[in-house]
Amino acid sequence: MPDSRFFATVGPFSLGDLAALSDTALGDGASPERLFAGVAPLDRAELDHISFLDNLKYRAEFRDSRAGACVVRPAHAAGAPEGMALMLTEDPYRAFAAIAVAFHPAPRPPAGIDALARIDPSASVGADCRIEPGAIVGARVTVGARSHIGAYTVIGDGVTIGEDVHVGSHCTLQYCLIGDRVTIHPGARIGQDGFGFALGPAGHLKVPQLGRVIVGDDVEIGANATIDRGAGPDTVIGSGTKIDNLVQIGHNVQLGRGCVVVAQTGLSGSTKAGDMVLFGGQSGMAGHLSIGDGARVAAQSGVFRDIPAGQTVIGSPALPVKEFWRQIAVLSRLAKKKGDQ
Repeated sequence: MPDSRFFATVGPFSLGDLAALSDTALGDGASPERLFAGVAPLDRAELDHISFLDNLKYRAEFRDSRAGACVVRPAHAAGAPEGMALMLTEDPYRAFAAIAVAFHPAPRPPAGIDALARIDPSASVGADCRIEPGAIVGARVTVGARSHIGAYTVIGDGVTIGEDVHVGSHCTLQYCLIGDRVTIHPGARIGQDGFGFALGPAGHLKVPQLGRVIVGDDVEIGANATIDRGAGPDTVIGSGTKIDNLVQIGHNVQLGRGCVVVAQTGLSGSTKAGDMVLFGGQSGMAGHLSIGDGARVAAQSGVFRDIPAGQTVIGSPALPVKEFWRQIAVLSRLAKKKGDQ
């Protein structure tokens, strides 16, 4: 259960209200008036908790759970222990997330500017913002209402930050425009020079990086992620995109709406991805690639050519998933044949 020193819990909530906000249907015999105090994993939940079953690896925990209610697909409801109230949906994980948010809404720190923060007189800070000790807000910066700037974060001259933005501690933001409801975790670096050089035997001449980073609304950027500004065109992060910790995004990269970039992925300069593209952990993209809407890149894949919309690729060099597994099967048969000789 969440540690009360770190996580506030609100409630209780009735099962009927929770079903409405999570778009689930109550199973037979479930009382909509029954009250619940929180959420918990299947193996730790008690009668006043709600849990969920999404991955069938946890069917045994589901059968043995003491949870008072569980979010589950209709096809798996028959495995529930006696007396458990069921909340039925085809997407249990998403429904459970909505329920968990109800019990544990994101905290809003009290507004105020700490005396140890340094804010340039030309900066504009909106109503109800919080700026913590050691933060530096440069000239001509605009910070929207209800935004939060963490301790020792540096906001460079001219940066624009939207409303309801949370910037963690020890971040640097420069040459960037940040949308509304963006979350930037501690240590992220946004808007630094792109890695651009004119190479030659007399030395590598640095190319001025004259673009910006444009971050859309509802984006999340993980801890210690780095997003380089463009060389001339802007680097663009589409609205709703989620970027994990330790991701590197090079100059001029353009990500569409709702992309997911998992930890330790690297996107080389001028890569363009459409909407809802998924990059698995530790995957790498060569520069100047085009990746279509809904494409999926498996973890640790190395991509050296364009990916059409909707295609899943795996391996290094990355191949369409069926072709990759056909090659693995052939190699396996050849290895076995060689070993039998």
